[in-house]
Amino acid sequence: MKTIVGIRFNTGGKVYFFDPAGLKIERGMHVIVETTKGMEYGTAVDRIREIEEEKLKAPLKPVLRIASERDDRQNEENREKEKTAAGLCKQKIKEHGLEMKLIEVEYTFDRSKIIFYFTADGRVDFRELVKDLASLFHTRIELRQIGVRDATRMIGGIGTCGRELCCHAYMTDFIPVSIKMAKEQNLSLNPGKISGMCGRLMCCLQYEADTYAYLNRNLPGNGDTVTTPLGIEGKVASVDVLRQRVKVIVEENDEREIEEYHVDELKFIKRRKGKKENDNLTEEELKELKKLEAVDEPESQEKPARQNRDNRERRENREPRENRDNRDRRENRDNKDNKDNKENKENKENNNRDNNKDNRDNKKKNNNWKKNKRQDKNRGDKPDKTDKTEKNSDG
Repeated sequence: MKTIVGIRFNTGGKVYFFDPAGLKIERGMHVIVETTKGMEYGTAVDRIREIEEEKLKAPLKPVLRIASERDDRQNEENREKEKTAAGLCKQKIKEHGLEMKLIEVEYTFDRSKIIFYFTADGRVDFRELVKDLASLFHTRIELRQIGVRDATRMIGGIGTCGRELCCHAYMTDFIPVSIKMAKEQNLSLNPGKISGMCGRLMCCLQYEADTYAYLNRNLPGNGDTVTTPLGIEGKVASVDVLRQRVKVIVEENDEREIEEYHVDELKFIKRRKGKKENDNLTEEELKELKKLEAVDEPESQEKPARQNRDNRERRENREPRENRDNRDRRENRDNKDNKDNKENKENKENNNRDNNKDNRDNKKKNNNWKKNKRQDKNRGDKPDKTDKTEKNSDG
């Protein structure tokens, strides 16, 4: 088990886990932590608790300290500086004629970097804008392009239900929403009624999607043929999903009547396998609905180019420790193999050099032996002078 505390940096933002490092942190307290962006000022969203280590994706970073009054004042100053920076950035965007909309400006707690969030229809060349901003603020500048859903979450607002937007109030991650969810709940497919402030399908369509999908399994579809308890066949006019009641059009004595039954009282001749998403829809309406369903969240663009080094460092920090250990072991093994191969090569060269020297010595020795043998043979063929003198004296 690992002791953790959940920290949130923005309203409605994602909750990140940190190591409390022995500090007594209560819900709602402000703390200072170290992140990939630098030092950040966050708020504890829950008390200190324990969690299984298997659920943690990376080693936890410790909480540096509980925020003091000085830290609170600095955070307020940062918020004021963000407003000034936003006004200057909008002015520069207008001067350069860039087709982009500034959404929010964020200072890191230590003011080592400013992040400008913006939306645009496509990619924007803002290199000159970055240079102007860097000359104005004399710090690192990062421009990050976001999608319409993220922009709406940052700005906030009131939804059609009269309540604060879910994404701004408490949602930490966006959930996938499809047109099928609206059809399962018998909602109007009018884009103005099922789309949110961001222009995409409302996130709340997903809240009861599973319940409606379960209840619809036992119900016929509109237009299906059913048999009433009296044995009369009729067609389904409408369905009340929550009450599990069905209105059936029956014809009796050349008269058409609409009667309501509970689903358990009816016998299905043709069971519904699922509604088609293009029922009673024109091609234009279908295209319009597909646009609402599309998720076009662009990847963040981090500029200028000098921040590539920071990106590389962040990727290395995100790399699992096990992968880094395996990579280090592999590199050490490769280095050892190269070293062994080099030593084997040197030993082989030394052996070849010694063998060549021995061969030369043996050859030289053989040549000397042959020469000595030849000399001995030549001396044996010639008569000795002393023997000749002795022979003459005897005669």
